[in-house]
Amino acid sequence: MLKLIERLGPVDEDTASDTLTLPFELRIRGRLKAESDSGQPLGLFLDRGPVLRDGEGLKAENGEIVRICAAIEPVVTARVSTGLPLARLAYHLGNRHVQLALGEDAKGGWVRFPPDHVLEELAELLGATLEHHNATFDPEPGAYNQVGGGHSHSHSHSHDQDHDHAHEHHHAH
Repeated sequence: MLKLIERLGPVDEDTASDTLTLPFELRIRGRLKAESDSGQPLGLFLDRGPVLRDGEGLKAENGEIVRICAAIEPVVTARVSTGLPLARLAYHLGNRHVQLALGEDAKGGWVRFPPDHVLEELAELLGATLEHHNATFDPEPGAYNQVGGGHSHSHSHSHDQDHDHAHEHHHAH
C-alpha cells in the first residue's frame, strides 16, 4: 500500500504518477484506505481538518505524488438574480452551517450543495430555481482557510436541530 503522508497544495497533472477520485464526503477525511484510479492500494495518513481539494497533490513516503480529483456526484444548483438576491440566498443557506460551493457561469451566479430537502425548500422560498444534476462538489474553504491567509483556527459547532442562535467568538490578535 502506498502511504500518502503530505499535502502539497495544487499540482499540475503531469507532476503526479497517479490520481485518486473521491466524492466530497471522503475528501473531508484525513485517514482513509482507498484505491487509486489506476487500481493501486492507497492509505491516507494526513492531518485532520482541511478538505482535500480538486487538483491537490499528496506526497507518498517514497516520494511519489498522487493528484486528488473531485468525483462527479449528485448536487443541487440554486440560481437566483445576482446582487442582493444571490447574497441573501448564500447567507441564509450558509447560516445553516452547511458546505456550499459558489460560482458563476454564462447563466449567472449560483450556490451549490448536496441534495437536502430542507435546503432546497429554503432556496425556493428565497426565489431560487433548482437544478438537480451530477457535478463536482468543491465547496468554499472558508475565510480562515484561504491560501496565504496567515490566520488559522477552528470552531466546533454541533447542532442537532434547527433553531436561531447567536455566536460570540473572541480572538486575541
